[in-house]
Amino acid sequence: MIINTGQRTDIPAFYPEWFANRLKEGYVCVRNPYYEHQISRYRLDPSVVDCIGFCTKNPAPMFKYMDLLKKFGQYWFVTITPYGRDIEPNVKDKYEVINDFKRLSDIVGINSIGWRYDPIFITEKYSIDYHIRAFSKIANELKGYTNTAVISFIDLYNKVKQNFPEAKPVEKEERLYLGKRLVEIATQYGMTLKPCAEGNDLAIYGADCSGCMKISDYEKAIGQKLIVPKRKGARSECACYLSCDIGAYNTCRHLCKYCYANKSADYVMQNTKNHIVSSPLLIGNIGEGDTVHDVFQKSWIAPQKQFF
Repeated sequence: MIINTGQRTDIPAFYPEWFANRLKEGYVCVRNPYYEHQISRYRLDPSVVDCIGFCTKNPAPMFKYMDLLKKFGQYWFVTITPYGRDIEPNVKDKYEVINDFKRLSDIVGINSIGWRYDPIFITEKYSIDYHIRAFSKIANELKGYTNTAVISFIDLYNKVKQNFPEAKPVEKEERLYLGKRLVEIATQYGMTLKPCAEGNDLAIYGADCSGCMKISDYEKAIGQKLIVPKRKGARSECACYLSCDIGAYNTCRHLCKYCYANKSADYVMQNTKNHIVSSPLLIGNIGEGDTVHDVFQKSWIAPQKQFF
């Protein structure tokens, strides 16, 4: 099976010691975000966990714990965007993240790491020409360290509208023009451009519109064929295989204005005061009234005879 860590928060950036403790103890608990007294418990054992997926803006805090991950398959997405502190107030310096990306690629291998340049929005400051220059500059730096560049255009969820009221949708003409240019740049630097949940409009320009985190990507990362249960994507337009996320909403201290996972900065700061590094849960601990359910887990790696 696959464990994900990055749909709700940034664990490598802010909770690396907690996650290291979970790996050492061999299990992790996750509170249901919609039914607070329901808790799922997952074994963190390579006999049943075939791959762990990460999505982070700062992988460096996890570097000292990488030995704990050696026995697991891994796939890392590292987000590097061109925005300043006005949009991403607590994101690490981008040049440092680029260097961290290269170091991580050397550790896990080029097939186990991808670059995310998203979400894309257009303003007078962050214009189309600005994005073209920034994307080209970052792609040049990452050449030879990844084969994958993922883009998406901003989605105006309710939380985004609340925290980023000045954000506007990117018009179709802008998406097509900018997308075409980004495909050309990605190709120039040896990367496949994958739009995330953006339909098939950019396929005619050479983009891979089949999904940004498919089973085939996990298989390439671990070098094994996977036989997986059928499931629906996170959204109707999403073809990615995302499941079993161990994070928690309202806990990411990057506080990016476009974030869909945080209600408000105040809520995040209050929530994270309840983080206990030794707890099986990311926030708080198991208490009275909580019900813990052991999730059925098994390896999805195909038998060798089936693979061949």
